[in-house]
Amino acid sequence: MTARLIACHSIIALDVRHPVAARSLLDAQDMHRLVMSGFRGWVEDGQPDARAQMGILSTWNVDLKTNTLLLVVQSKITPDWSLIPRDALTTRIETIGVDQPLRKGDEFTFRTVVNALVARGDPKIPGGRSRKLPAARPDHVRDWLVKRTQPSPDGITTGSGARFIGAEIDPGSLAVRILPPVTSSHHAGLKINRAEARGRLLVADPDAFHTTLREGIGSARAYGCGLVLVRPSGS
Repeated sequence: MTARLIACHSIIALDVRHPVAARSLLDAQDMHRLVMSGFRGWVEDGQPDARAQMGILSTWNVDLKTNTLLLVVQSKITPDWSLIPRDALTTRIETIGVDQPLRKGDEFTFRTVVNALVARGDPKIPGGRSRKLPAARPDHVRDWLVKRTQPSPDGITTGSGARFIGAEIDPGSLAVRILPPVTSSHHAGLKINRAEARGRLLVADPDAFHTTLREGIGSARAYGCGLVLVRPSGS
């Protein structure tokens, strides 16, 4: 059984001292606008699921020593980044076509930034209604990931309704780092807690894993979370 991830990856290196990058670092909505600026005209304006229709996921990190913001954007269509000012770029934008076969038993290294929400409280205790709150510690994020790595009886969802990712993560390889949250002045109260996870995984269900790579995992996927980047082990 084999699936294939066919997508486009854009690698964009920006100078954090340029207003375009500086605004994006300060405000999650400005970062979202920067990502979506490469896809004008593909979907009619105003559609609430435009990002999902175009298969757009993104992730970014910043190196304050070199003043570089590195943005990676995945999409199912080829973007046009001409709206980004040339003087905002530190290097030429690289656009790469991805055609990655996915077979059961394939081993990959991976990196992802997630907005992991975990249930708190006990609904069996009066006043202890369970609610989902951001994972605040690395071990909470590890548990959140591991719960999604085991095959389910029906092959689709966990007991909480979350989808299994179609792969088993090697717990000994899993490194988790809590990242600073991002906020937006455009949306009052918007605060996205983030964590970076790196490790090794083994494909258990190629179709489910393809869905994970194509659609991402967790919430806040419009704001730089959920994209799973993989590389075959040993490459």
